[in-house]
Amino acid sequence: MSITVPVKRVVPTLKRSADSRLDKLDWTLVVVSVALLAIGLVMVTSASISVADRNLSAPFYYMQRQAVFILLGIFAAWLVYQMRLVQWEKSGMALLGFSLFLLVLVLVPGVGKEVNGSTRWIPLGFFNLQVSEAVKLFLIIYVAGYLVRHGESVRTSIAGFIKPMLMVGLAALLLLLEPDFGATVVIIGTVLGMMYLGGVRFTQFAAFLTLFGAAAFLLVVSSPYRLERLTSFMNPWADPFDSGFQLTQSLIAIGTGGWFGTGLGGSVQKLFYLPESHTDFLFAVLSEELGFVGVCTVIALYTVLFYRATRIALQAEKSGNRFAAYLAYGIGIWLGLQAVINMGVNMGMLPTKGLTLPLMSYGGSSLIICCMSIGLLLRIHYECSFYSRQAVSRYERRPVSRGKGVYA
Repeated sequence: MSITVPVKRVVPTLKRSADSRLDKLDWTLVVVSVALLAIGLVMVTSASISVADRNLSAPFYYMQRQAVFILLGIFAAWLVYQMRLVQWEKSGMALLGFSLFLLVLVLVPGVGKEVNGSTRWIPLGFFNLQVSEAVKLFLIIYVAGYLVRHGESVRTSIAGFIKPMLMVGLAALLLLLEPDFGATVVIIGTVLGMMYLGGVRFTQFAAFLTLFGAAAFLLVVSSPYRLERLTSFMNPWADPFDSGFQLTQSLIAIGTGGWFGTGLGGSVQKLFYLPESHTDFLFAVLSEELGFVGVCTVIALYTVLFYRATRIALQAEKSGNRFAAYLAYGIGIWLGLQAVINMGVNMGMLPTKGLTLPLMSYGGSSLIICCMSIGLLLRIHYECSFYSRQAVSRYERRPVSRGKGVYA
């Protein structure tokens, strides 16, 4: 049944809303995100300057590239902020298919680029696309749309819960073939959190969590590489010059920092001792140079980021936009979980995994995708705080008749 709405009541409202997008920004989220980007740029510069000078004879090589990635990320976030959420909701299945395509493509010999024994990147000229970073966001969008379309089935039957988990499980299997165990854990953990918030039965949730834990344990013990990482995590000092080298150097850096650190640029461990100091172990260098105060500041920023994501999700729930709510919850869980895992690895609380610190570590794929997720959160806040449920429904979702002074 068609719905007609007078032009004078819709078009001016939408025009005013377009002019007010900057006024409707979640400035707390913007400030926190910019602060993390700025601190990350400073720490990437400090952590990489010696390595870049030795290997490339260009001390600011990584700093310059990181600055370009930040600009590209901000531009990507702006583009995402301009797009209506309904467009993302409708593209969920296409993004799922594209994710699986990328995961298969990166495994094709001659296409994927291998680094340190893992094939996770597709060369794109200026930078290498890390497929798992894009897959994280695309799967979150797909699951958010699925929970809207099949919410009742998810809450009442095991089939509704299993179907999306099969798709996510297929993606996880392809990730393990790269291998990328860290991204697999983040994706599975995020999707499980979204499914739980979507109303899946606790018994089903607990059963799947148990099966996933058992499968992860079997994967670890069946691979000498992963088993070595697990044993070195439990006692890195048993072999501090081989399997436990990376973790012991990280612990030395964190322990050296004290209350206020050695000062910006004063890290010793970054001087060819700590591998991947500007990517996976950036937090250790930050701890050494900025100390306990700097660590607490970064943790506080991530806490505020997670808090704002959940508040935006609650706001979306109140406005009746379930897709926006699930999407905001998923982004908040993903960024928060990945930050916790990265910091836990640096502090020796978790086994070593190749995960970056969101919005801070060096890397084009991670930085741009994380900025896009922030753009999505800002868009959710904008739509759910400005549009009424009725206006969004009429303008974006319901068909209307043409030729009668309405938007069709």
